[in-house]
Amino acid sequence: MSVAIITGSAGLVGSEAVLYFSNLGFDVVGIDNGMRADFFGPEASTHWVRDRLRSQVPGYVHRDADIRNEAAISEIFARYSRDISLVIHAAAQPSHDWAASNPPVDFSVNAKGTSVLLEATRHFAPDAVFIYMSTNKVYGDTPNRLPLVELKSRWELPPSHSYGPCGIPESMSVDHTMHSLFGVSKLAADLLVQEYGRYFGMKTVCFRGGCLTGPNHSGTQLHGFLAYLMKCAVTSTPYSIFGYKKKQVRDNIHSADLIRVFHQFFENPRSAEVYNIGGGRISNCSMLEAIALCEHITGKELQTNYVEENRRGDHIWWISDLSHFREHYPSWQLQYDVPRILKEIYEFNVERWSEQCSMLASATS
Repeated sequence: MSVAIITGSAGLVGSEAVLYFSNLGFDVVGIDNGMRADFFGPEASTHWVRDRLRSQVPGYVHRDADIRNEAAISEIFARYSRDISLVIHAAAQPSHDWAASNPPVDFSVNAKGTSVLLEATRHFAPDAVFIYMSTNKVYGDTPNRLPLVELKSRWELPPSHSYGPCGIPESMSVDHTMHSLFGVSKLAADLLVQEYGRYFGMKTVCFRGGCLTGPNHSGTQLHGFLAYLMKCAVTSTPYSIFGYKKKQVRDNIHSADLIRVFHQFFENPRSAEVYNIGGGRISNCSMLEAIALCEHITGKELQTNYVEENRRGDHIWWISDLSHFREHYPSWQLQYDVPRILKEIYEFNVERWSEQCSMLASATS
């Protein structure tokens, strides 16, 4: 028996990982206590994903546990012990904005929760591969110092810049910058994951993600860029844009492409490794470009509100340099670009979102 422990198993990355590794023959144990609804409200609940996994994935075991609860996590790990070959830690408080409203909870979920999981892995499954879903926010707003040029629909680097061809590498400093409180809690966890690899010889990796996306994303205003943008387009909900002339750029990686990254690392693990991971130069867009794509796919004009002031510590431009990961795992290639991602989000969710709109309209009439 080979067991995969997946935290945040009803979330975007976690649910994709449950399906993928279950199909490979793993016995999958998901840990998710539904805190996303606590963070962002009932519309962001992932219970619909949890229920779908329970009904559709043979042998899937779901544990409604808080990753900060040492006794609960130890009990789960002790039960499966050395049968655990893989731990994917995708649970988090994921919002740049929400963190500022409750820093102690943000830090406890992101930093302490990671510490609890690392200790459980070290004591009960020291040979397991430990994959941590980190974030590009560990670099703070240092990317905003890049010499960006304003184009018609986006900010962009000059082709002559060293980051121009591929994007931002892992060598960018994490010091002397405004991280956001979310960035600090994720960086603390990121460093812990690295040090457990170095100190204890564990097979650990931090994937510093750009925007993670896909049809299973329960997007909200505070988290879930493309999914929430498409939801707003479908449901005629106004979408708020903060600063940078609506030209801020993000790379976007589909959860399926990301899980294949995890599989590559699991097959040939390293210790205390760090990779920037995202859509890179293949899958990226500005806010204006994403809006135009949503309008084209839905055939509806998106209502937007523009706020001149940007969010503190927010990136103007982020594209991940994927060279380091590709150097180690040359067979991996992205399969999704932004138009394909948005089309899939639309097709997978349009009926559900439309029904929700109709129910809300009936309730208020």
